[in-house]
Amino acid sequence: MRALIAAATGLALAFALVLAISALGTPSGRTSPKPLLTTVPAHP
Repeated sequence: MRALIAAATGLALAFALVLAISALGTPSGRTSPKPLLTTVPAHP
């Protein structure tokens, strides 16, 4: 019985955490205007 209560409590806490994170919404991030400059190594 204790295991069932512990599982239900954990599930409720996980559900509350998901609701809290989704209530915050998506972060307002932006992409960098500068492109990533990568170089290809020379083949031997």
